[in-house]
Amino acid sequence: MTIGVGIAGLGTVGLGVLKVLQGNGEALAARAQRPEVKVTAVSARDRGKNRGVDISEYHWVDDPVGLVSRDDVDVVVELIGGSVGPAHKLVTSALKAGKHVVTANKALLAHHGAELAKLAEASNVALKFEAAVCGGIPIVKSLREGLIAYEISTIRGILNGTCNYILTEMQATGRSFDVVLEEAQKMGFAESDPVLDIGGGDTAHKLALLASLAFGTLPDLEAVEVQGIEHVTPADIAFADEFGYRIKLLGAARKTDGGIELRVCPTMVRSRTPLGDAASTFNAVEVNAGLAGPFFFQGRGAGEEPTAAAVISDLVDVARGALGPVFGRPITQMKRAVSVPPEAHISSFYLRFQVLDVPGVMASVSQHLTDEGVSIDSMLQRGRSPGEPVSIVMLTHEAPQEAVERAVKAIAGSDKVFENPCMIPMETE
Repeated sequence: MTIGVGIAGLGTVGLGVLKVLQGNGEALAARAQRPEVKVTAVSARDRGKNRGVDISEYHWVDDPVGLVSRDDVDVVVELIGGSVGPAHKLVTSALKAGKHVVTANKALLAHHGAELAKLAEASNVALKFEAAVCGGIPIVKSLREGLIAYEISTIRGILNGTCNYILTEMQATGRSFDVVLEEAQKMGFAESDPVLDIGGGDTAHKLALLASLAFGTLPDLEAVEVQGIEHVTPADIAFADEFGYRIKLLGAARKTDGGIELRVCPTMVRSRTPLGDAASTFNAVEVNAGLAGPFFFQGRGAGEEPTAAAVISDLVDVARGALGPVFGRPITQMKRAVSVPPEAHISSFYLRFQVLDVPGVMASVSQHLTDEGVSIDSMLQRGRSPGEPVSIVMLTHEAPQEAVERAVKAIAGSDKVFENPCMIPMETE
């Protein structure tokens, strides 16, 4: 039986999917063990737009929800984006109508994943989302299927190519965040409104989904601690380099005795490690599977070809009849995780203070840390400028985040401290 595909959204990824199916349809049909896997209908905002791809052979649907009622559409591919509005209405309608859904929409699933999984499983249809996390890296399938025999304890990942590009360029050139961001926008690596990327929201969406797949818990976006990269400075990057680290926007999910810890923030990662060396727009994910050891995945996290390839992979799975639970286990058996509050996080920390170079300042800084039980592992002070501001940089031993925050707050209250202190957690493994 032929599998008919309806595509909603003809942006970069949608057109990429069309190109693959137009040019490689026969081979894909053979892999799917179907006579044909073909696009039958499409929907987008502007019918008359020149997209550089011939869409005249497909039925045009003005309202994307109209794809659901077509008899020649077996699978709806949702590439509209957004957690509410047309995307949510389309996917909900398709699942209720017994249509399979393939989507690249991480925001939709991070906000409504449990609700949509219930609909899919009740209707016995597929809801696939490989393209929603890390583009062409098969991390969703690996967690949902390939690593099910292992007890996963930790996932750490560079999940946003825009942020990784910015931090890589700041590292290589010493330029400021604002300058590199503007360049990234001109090159098309960053959106004109980059807040979701640089603020950590995009990474949080992806981390919520990965944690659900890894730990068998309901997606819980509200439990993710989120901090972006806007305040990372060239000075912090240079100091990190001196200590043998790189600063990356890291999404990390950990299973602890107290529950699941979910955090997205600039993090110091050791240089000359797989995560530390992941550069430019690449994504990278490390999964710790206990006795099986770490598994590492790296590749292009966005763009036409990698993301379209992930969509096609899901389409072939659907055509083969690979349904199964959306998040790897029946949604009725999944529960909301006990989340670990951010202040309970235990880590080593990088601290930078801009202080007045006068007698007694160092002793005061050290005393505040000692009062909170925070011990210093390493320290740097660049030069002497009596009576002028200088940087003091410290790496702490492992300590509760709340203790370090109290010490930093007390230190910041001194009239000898200029600017807001910088505090960055470290991944020392």
